[in-house]
Amino acid sequence: MEKEHKGKNITWHASRVSVAIREQLLGQRGYVVWLTGLSGSGKSTIACVLEERLIREGHPAYILDGDNIRHGLNRDLGFSAQDRDENIRRVGEVAAMFSQAGVVAIAAFISPYAKGRQEAREAAGEAQFIEIFLDTPLADCEQRDPKGLYKKARAGQISDFTGIDAPYERPENADLVLHTERFTPPECIDQIMQCLSNRRLLAPRLASKMDLKS
Repeated sequence: MEKEHKGKNITWHASRVSVAIREQLLGQRGYVVWLTGLSGSGKSTIACVLEERLIREGHPAYILDGDNIRHGLNRDLGFSAQDRDENIRRVGEVAAMFSQAGVVAIAAFISPYAKGRQEAREAAGEAQFIEIFLDTPLADCEQRDPKGLYKKARAGQISDFTGIDAPYERPENADLVLHTERFTPPECIDQIMQCLSNRRLLAPRLASKMDLKS
């Protein structure tokens, strides 16, 4: 399905280098690992540990983090429903580009709406998209509250806060569900790696494993 756009007189320019050649160069398939869940569910922590694990094992990977993206690419967006949709739309397109380049894109976003997550899946392609739902209870997220956002939301200092006065549409068919209140980050990463292995996304690397201390 052709995507709608506002621009006129624009043409898609195909690269002379195929996705297959890029993946052959890197010795792996590119794909998107999409982490979704409430604020405080552990998305950023899991993303960082996963990125380190993948790179240690020789798989080029890069994190697209919700807060980091809003410092640059999406700094013009607020937190209205419309802006949240656009935030996820942009990230979904960028993650798909990473995937097409043969890199593992790890996206860590609340991404509260099912429509936005589905569009991100379509941008990457079904076979290259792994949706991971961090199904952490609201009470646990509030207890952690690493940024103090729940406290502000409860005090009325922040409006339209996901899980408090704005909705979170739970994934119905996530590829993997993690319970970060029950398992440590390394244990969660083991579950993710098993999921990737089951999807045959962890091809043997031609390059040696990386020493991150070097």
